[in-house]
Amino acid sequence: ISDRRFPRSARLLSAADFKRVFDGPRRSADRWFTVLAVSNETGRARLGLAISKKQARRAVDRNRLKRLIRESFRSQRSQLDDSDLVVMARSAALSITNAQLRASLQRHFSKLAGSGH
Repeated sequence: ISDRRFPRSARLLSAADFKRVFDGPRRSADRWFTVLAVSNETGRARLGLAISKKQARRAVDRNRLKRLIRESFRSQRSQLDDSDLVVMARSAALSITNAQLRASLQRHFSKLAGSGH
């Protein structure tokens, strides 16, 4: 059960963490999301969210996306080893179902979990 939580240790918190991911990532992208990943030294997967107002104007839409991304990350965290991930949403993500969003994230996480360090 503890694996279902989203503790601080599983989050990218500082600007430096985000910068490290943006500087030289492995990348996975589709119409709805771009996911960037780099290896980290913490021994656990960490998630950062970059859901911009430009892509999702309304707070309710941004919050829905963030909730879904966090939920998907939590369910797959054990396969993600020691990667820092940043998920960015595109405006097209607002027009599809939660199930489609989950499937998209599952593909991204699987792809990035398999790629090397």
